[in-house]
Amino acid sequence: MKVEVKKIDDANVAVSGQIENSAIETNIDRLAREAGKQMKVDGFRKGKVPPHIVKKMYGDKLQQDAEADALKALVDLGITEAGINTADIIGEPAFTKYDKKENGIDVELEISLRPSVDVSGYEKTIPSFEKPEATDEEVEAKLEEVAQQQGSMQKIKRKRMVRDGDTALIDFEGFVDGEAFEGGKAEKFALKIGSGQFIPGFEDQIIGMKYDEEKEITVTFPENYGAENLAGKEAMFKVKLHEIQEQVPAELNDELAQKLLNDEKATLDDLKARLKDQVLNEKLSKLYQEELKPKMVEALVEAFDFALPNNIVEQEIDAKINAKAQQMSEDELKEYKENPDKVEALRDEVREEAQNSVKATFIVDALAKEQGVTVDDQEVSQAIYYEALMSGQDPQAVIKYYQENNLLPAVKMGMIEDKLFSKLLGLDEK
Repeated sequence: MKVEVKKIDDANVAVSGQIENSAIETNIDRLAREAGKQMKVDGFRKGKVPPHIVKKMYGDKLQQDAEADALKALVDLGITEAGINTADIIGEPAFTKYDKKENGIDVELEISLRPSVDVSGYEKTIPSFEKPEATDEEVEAKLEEVAQQQGSMQKIKRKRMVRDGDTALIDFEGFVDGEAFEGGKAEKFALKIGSGQFIPGFEDQIIGMKYDEEKEITVTFPENYGAENLAGKEAMFKVKLHEIQEQVPAELNDELAQKLLNDEKATLDDLKARLKDQVLNEKLSKLYQEELKPKMVEALVEAFDFALPNNIVEQEIDAKINAKAQQMSEDELKEYKENPDKVEALRDEVREEAQNSVKATFIVDALAKEQGVTVDDQEVSQAIYYEALMSGQDPQAVIKYYQENNLLPAVKMGMIEDKLFSKLLGLDEK
């Protein structure tokens, strides 16, 4: 078997060659002998099944396995001929030709290598910025927000009517075509006006009601309402208002600080100091996400130039195309499926973006190694767990989803990037 090797660039090598029929036949004979030693067939002792019987029984499978073995041998020979260190290979070889002919199989493929990235001079890419400050007014606003959150619902005087933002304690019963429907009735239900919890228009008609007032409210269920028997239909609700409640802020004192900081010695000044840090961190996070991080990625991509592994670029293009497809209508998807040229045009359209994304990943990886920045698997799991918990999802289910869809590497890379940039920008010291 002979192969030809051609270096495309520092990150890609082309290998071509022919797998001769004789090599495939030799592999078939070997595989048949090996299988015969393990098989049990009527009329033969176990392990003594002749190769010609094995070939007759499993000819197609032997042919496939023999070709696969020969192909692997060709790839291995190409790697040796090119002087490639297998540790540098990234991803699987990309086949550009696999043409079966009478005398064998013509093969052409590309092997992609992890690029060597020299990040010397990265300091020039770090954007300068002015550290934000937390003003006294912002801290006081945050303190009032906390007091409101820690407050309690209290019944207000009877003489006031319902306002937007109040919580109304109501009885209601709903009817469609004069008939009460299932799930349309409740007593002393606490409804936050303006929350959007009920059908559009319902809460608006509660505004202005007084204590013990009874009222009929007419609304129309949305066309996409979950219950098909109600979707798009007009409904009448009989409503009675029992009382109006409003959120009364908690008193700002040392006791509140001790509760929130879980410290029996804490003071209100301690709470203000903590909130000042929170305001500052929120400002830094916004500055980082919206300005500093994009600037730094752009500057790094522009500053360093090196060959990219073609197979990784193509994978990134696939990912971007799939993301776009998720936003397409059925008609648009059908149009792309029926028009290969349009698909290729779309691939060309996202190619530069994909290349920059791949390039940034390798630069960040090199810089992280240079800076000694790492993120272990436990940190990744903890981050996903916390985010799921904060969004009201089942953390274990979310982690399982990430594992099954191979999303953990991307999450880990994103965490490494943020940790690295925070270090380079000095945000972890601010």
